Amino acid sequence: MLRNEGERVTETVDSSQKILSTVDKLWGEEVEFLQTIARFPSTIEHEGSLQLYLKDFFQNELQMDVETVEVDEKEISSLPGYAPSEWSYAGRPVVVAKAPRSIQESKGNSLLFQGHVDVVSPEPKHKWSVDPWSALQIGNRLYGRGVLDMKSGVAAMVYAYKAIQEAGYEPAADFSIKTVIEEEATGNGTLAAANAGYLADAVLIPEPFGQCPSTAQLGSIWLRIHIDTSSNLQSDRTGVGANAIEKAQTIIEALQSYREYVNRDEQKPPEFAHMKEPIDVEAGTMHSGDFASNIPVEATLEVRSAVYPGKDPAEGKQDLIDWILDKTKDDEWLREHPPSFESFGFHAEGMIMPEEDPLFARLDEAHEFVTGTRCGRQAIPVTTDARYYGLYYDTPVTCYGPSGAKMHEPDEWVDLESVKNVTKVYADFLIRWCGIHKKKGDT
Repeated sequence: MLRNEGERVTETVDSSQKILSTVDKLWGEEVEFLQTIARFPSTIEHEGSLQLYLKDFFQNELQMDVETVEVDEKEISSLPGYAPSEWSYAGRPVVVAKAPRSIQESKGNSLLFQGHVDVVSPEPKHKWSVDPWSALQIGNRLYGRGVLDMKSGVAAMVYAYKAIQEAGYEPAADFSIKTVIEEEATGNGTLAAANAGYLADAVLIPEPFGQCPSTAQLGSIWLRIHIDTSSNLQSDRTGVGANAIEKAQTIIEALQSYREYVNRDEQKPPEFAHMKEPIDVEAGTMHSGDFASNIPVEATLEVRSAVYPGKDPAEGKQDLIDWILDKTKDDEWLREHPPSFESFGFHAEGMIMPEEDPLFARLDEAHEFVTGTRCGRQAIPVTTDARYYGLYYDTPVTCYGPSGAKMHEPDEWVDLESVKNVTKVYADFLIRWCGIHKKKGDT
């Protein structure tokens, strides 16, 4: 005889409470796990050691079925969302861990938790008040490069599953954890794994923008600008036409005026209308000169610009190039010797995800059950790997993660209480989305 709805709900609440209590029981272990993975200096091209550690943890600690995906740039280079990379992919796999199921009958939807393990450089290290790789806990904060973006989220998704496992349950539908590389520069790790078929009915990414699901995000483009002021004129005794650093300043002024232009109110989509400057246009690096008594004849700027959803990144790049050429034409040298431009790194589209999808309703329920509060929605003024699923693989996706501050800055920190709450929300969301069974052999 079928049980009534009231009995089913009571059973779900009882199992959720047991699993959330297990999160509390495992909390000290989760913090130690977060500190361990945060101490790997996993900047881009150096994620391999951490990925090997996680592969071993998934296999031996969680008894998950683990596979790896090597990024084949030739294979993915023709796919939508590919970005040109300048790093070797040798020894830097994507790791995919699938939860084993003792009961094959499915009663829910498949789910993928995905986090990136690459982090940005900690430089300048002397600006930190702690060792950026120490994962030092001070009060209820954990400090270190990458603890917020996004190793705390990785810890939360891992221990959400471990709590379910320790409580004697297993997902009633396919559930996987994926850790990817190079999210901070291209996203090619996610693209390679998705192209290899590692997908699900929904994807949750623990980007650290607080406990509020994202429904919109910006795209991002990277552009390298080369300035060469060496002179080819035989009559020029010095061989120098102009100071490359000074000409770079003219280009920086053009970037600043472009930022003002693209952030005008009439340019903003409704999702970003409340933000003063959603489109960030910045020179992130500058390389020029080698000696104080030499006039520099070469300069290279590496520039990042966001783009709104619906804007082709190639069109965004061309708009920026055209703007720079137009705004620097009053400079006689740059008019006659325009800079050259090179694409590298991000070539990412923005995305809007319909919040009517059941993914958001189940996540709302989990958030309210754990925190006792309702959660809203947010547009995030950055790009994330969520775009691949929403734009190219027709998969519902959102970002929801812990809170902290100084992401990509010295003294980055994460609020540990938010990590515990997020772990509980992930666990309850997994129950609601996948369903759970008692593992065979458990009473």
